[in-house]
Amino acid sequence: QVQLVESGGGLVQAGGSLRLSCAASGNIFSIKAMGWYRQAPGKQRELVAVISSGGSTNYLDSVKGRFTISRDNAKNTVYLQMNSLKPEDTAVYYCNAELSSHYYLAMRDYWGQGTQVTVSS
Repeated sequence: QVQLVESGGGLVQAGGSLRLSCAASGNIFSIKAMGWYRQAPGKQRELVAVISSGGSTNYLDSVKGRFTISRDNAKNTVYLQMNSLKPEDTAVYYCNAELSSHYYLAMRDYWGQGTQVTVSS
């Protein structure tokens, strides 16, 4: 069974920083990409950042220049460094991985449980 476990969320003041971590574990065969989504109350879940196995990255326009996604392939871990946080960044952040497992070799999406990020003004 594949699991994604997030950590690093919390409460910070506007302008502060947080670093989120997400570790994938289980019978992983191959990881194509890992990323972060977020969902604020009453809003649709949106992609924040994604990084491919080759290291290419994409970001939500509103976080460009403030957030940085990175990964440690050996640890199957993805990070999201969030700087200059704004109140509108407040949301539950979910780790996502597109991967295949030894039990199901086709690529599919897996999700973490979510970690709350709250930015006060």
